[in-house]
Amino acid sequence: MTLRPFHLAFPVHDLAAARGFYGGVLGCAEGRSSDSWIDFDLMGHQIVAHLDSAARAVAVANPVDGHHVPVPHFGVVLTMADWEVLAERVRAAGVRFGIEPHVRFKGQVGEQATMFFTDPSGNALEFKAFGDDAALFAKD
Repeated sequence: MTLRPFHLAFPVHDLAAARGFYGGVLGCAEGRSSDSWIDFDLMGHQIVAHLDSAARAVAVANPVDGHHVPVPHFGVVLTMADWEVLAERVRAAGVRFGIEPHVRFKGQVGEQATMFFTDPSGNALEFKAFGDDAALFAKD
């Protein structure tokens, strides 16, 4: 099967802040929009920020390799070079990392570079990269 773009709709409490974050900080091209939602191109995938002024992020985390990983979260698996560029772009924009860019599972199956941060509405994002993409679904 050929990999196809995914679609994800998620709540935001402020469309202008979402536009600044996804369009400005992450560099996502904007697609269609209305006064209640905005389509963004997240590295070839369609994400849609839907206005919900009452939206509040859920503060749940699971332990993974010594860190508290926020749940739910979403993101994209990048090449290592693209991951490094994004980490610097996010850092330069002054976005606070929930989990700083680092390599987890060092020396193990599934070794990966990862970083977590939130958008202005508190939606958690993870971007990761593997030295070898074949490790994405590898088991011990």
